[in-house]
Amino acid sequence: MKASITTLIATAAAATLVAGAANAQDLRLMTGPQGGSWYPLGGAIQNIVQNGMDGVSVQVLPGGGIANVKGIATGRADVAFANSVSTVDAIEGRGAFEERAENVCNVATLYPQYFQIVTLADSGIESVGDLAGKALATQPRGNTAEDITRGLLEAAGLTYDDMSQMHFVSYSDGVSLMKDGNAAAMTLGTTVPASAIMDLASGSDIKMLSLDEALMNEMQSRNPGYQKLTIPAGSYPGQDEDVQVIGYATHVVARCDLDEEIVHGMLAGMVENLGDLQAIAGAMKGLTPEQMAQDVGVPMHEGAKRFYEEQGVM
Repeated sequence: MKASITTLIATAAAATLVAGAANAQDLRLMTGPQGGSWYPLGGAIQNIVQNGMDGVSVQVLPGGGIANVKGIATGRADVAFANSVSTVDAIEGRGAFEERAENVCNVATLYPQYFQIVTLADSGIESVGDLAGKALATQPRGNTAEDITRGLLEAAGLTYDDMSQMHFVSYSDGVSLMKDGNAAAMTLGTTVPASAIMDLASGSDIKMLSLDEALMNEMQSRNPGYQKLTIPAGSYPGQDEDVQVIGYATHVVARCDLDEEIVHGMLAGMVENLGDLQAIAGAMKGLTPEQMAQDVGVPMHEGAKRFYEEQGVM
């Protein structure tokens, strides 16, 4: 009798473990390069999800705007940070995307991203055209900022071949190249102020490059998703005037077939812990569920749609 009871208990325990394993979810979250906002935001969301959702773990992976959308579309990632212009390009199968991306859904719009060009104050670079013959640092291929860099140069009648040297590196490595005199300028797409630019400005006099109206109009004609944004004077040391740049929205995307409950729970945790996320990305200050539900031209995930409907903002 005792043996039978012991066997029953062991069997029940084994069944519980199997059920738990079946319900467990290991999410792959693609972020961005070190030195930007996405990487630490990814770590914060990892903690929010793992502390608030039983049986769900999160693996944070490096990435970039374009690579992340491709990762979602091909099933190599479950959740990712992305840039609205790149995601729309993916869905339409244009730009850096050779075919239409399927199974990519919007989860939450977070904040505007600024495409920034920083040079050394004594570089003599006053416009995008002046980058010709100079060493330029940008992000690795597959990053939205790299794709914008290439497009911006083309709009100005230049290509990478017109540079004396191209460096496809992380933000932190780009700063090191600038400090060592191995790059005269660096492009990056992130929040304002960017920690990488502040790092560079701590030991060097910098200049933020402003885009003229004609170039901004040309970029908008290439992708209507671009916004005209202003980096306010005083955002960086020595920046005495407003700087005109192009921008886009950072948002969270997920596989459309990802469990609704997972997406709903993740969103609930993010809203409950907005303070922690805002401490990492100041651009998220004042963010509301209504703003998170903003339509950026990407289909909304069913789990996110249910969450926003419950919040009365959709």
